[in-house]
Amino acid sequence: QVQLVESGGGLVQAGGSLRLSCAASGRAIGAYVVGWFRQAPGTEREFVSVISRSGANSKYIDSVKGRFTISRDGAKNTVYLQMNSLKPEDTAVYFCAADAAIYSNSRIYTTRDMDYWGKGTRVTVSS
Repeated sequence: QVQLVESGGGLVQAGGSLRLSCAASGRAIGAYVVGWFRQAPGTEREFVSVISRSGANSKYIDSVKGRFTISRDGAKNTVYLQMNSLKPEDTAVYFCAADAAIYSNSRIYTTRDMDYWGKGTRVTVSS
């Protein structure tokens, strides 16, 4: 099975940028669809973005479209989430997760779909 470790979180002012990394070990991350989820205090964990095994396909929640970009680097066994134009409402703990199933653009990805999880990295956006 794969182990996932997130990094790159921190404190940033509104309008700033962060790049989150999800490093895999134990298996090649290319064997998985990988998603990013986030959980703000007092809320449920929500889907943010997902990328197919090849990296050719991805999807995002509406609130981050045009600001966040998901990508993957097989050589580094890592998936990234580039976050630009950050807003205070982006404040949350961000988790990466891996799904062994085949990617589908019509699929709605939820926490129940993902097989493996990292422990998260905290992102705080100040106004």
